[in-house]
Amino acid sequence: MMSSFVPGLQLSRDFYTEVVRPLVAGVPHSAALIGAGSEVLAFDTERSADRGWGPRVVLFTAGGRVQEVREAVGSGLPEVFGGYPTVFGGGSGVVVADAGEWFAERLGFDPGRGTTVLDWLSAPWQRLAEVTGGEVFHDGLGVLEPARAALRWYPADLWRYVLAGQWRRLAREETFPGRCGEAGDDLGSAVLTAGLAREVMRLALLMRRRYPPYAKWLGSGFARLSGASELGEALSRAVAAPRWRERERHLGRAYERVAALHNRVGLAGAPETSVRGLSGRPFEVIGAGRFADALEAAITDPVVAGLPPAGSVDQFADSAEVLTRPDRCRAVTRAVLGL
Repeated sequence: MMSSFVPGLQLSRDFYTEVVRPLVAGVPHSAALIGAGSEVLAFDTERSADRGWGPRVVLFTAGGRVQEVREAVGSGLPEVFGGYPTVFGGGSGVVVADAGEWFAERLGFDPGRGTTVLDWLSAPWQRLAEVTGGEVFHDGLGVLEPARAALRWYPADLWRYVLAGQWRRLAREETFPGRCGEAGDDLGSAVLTAGLAREVMRLALLMRRRYPPYAKWLGSGFARLSGASELGEALSRAVAAPRWRERERHLGRAYERVAALHNRVGLAGAPETSVRGLSGRPFEVIGAGRFADALEAAITDPVVAGLPPAGSVDQFADSAEVLTRPDRCRAVTRAVLGL
């Protein structure tokens, strides 16, 4: 049987064109599918539609008209569109908001007012992906496209700083799978290998100017990177390997590939990309700290250069209770980085 599933982005685009736009004719507005939801990043499947699913539009208008527009849209929506209810998950599929307030609620700041170092480093990658992904259907207010362009990617020195933080995450643990395996802790070695594979995937995405999505979609996002199949194969073999020496060998191949990518990106020096023995111990490592050092040495912005080597909030906080709350993200980032 042929599937009747319609990807959420297409469903929402049609919903705006056929239903929402006529309801706000004559009202200056912008409209998009951005924010939370697997459909925003095109990760939705038929499974996505089994709960809290339907056509969605985020509709922006001038702050003084939000309630007026909300009432007009609410009274004019059909019960069903495209076979899906237009009210689901406890509310309407149309969110009406002031753009600046919406961005501040999602990120903790309004990019229309400019972005600071604190803004960039306290914004979780998932949230940055959500507000720069999806699609703008109409930007009559002229606010969405400039805001999204401003957030598309880190300024160069902050990019170097975040990449350095990711290399340091590898540097802290790259010897651990071998050490656990040598000590007879094969489960510990396997768990650490999986964790390092996750960090390599996030590093590759960051090098390719992609905000790493949260855990559920990390593998899907990584798989979309062009030219990453061999890196992905090495990581898959490392995670599946039954013995620590095999894990080390496959991790080493993955490290060498991502090290070569570092040199091709050209943001810093070009350290040698081969794995090497660890002095005094029978383990092979890439020496991830070398790449972090090169990136930090290339930073010219004195504010960024003066930050402690902790990276962005995703690199020092790993709790959904923090990463889904912009106020907590900003508080933690201030405390860790001294901003």
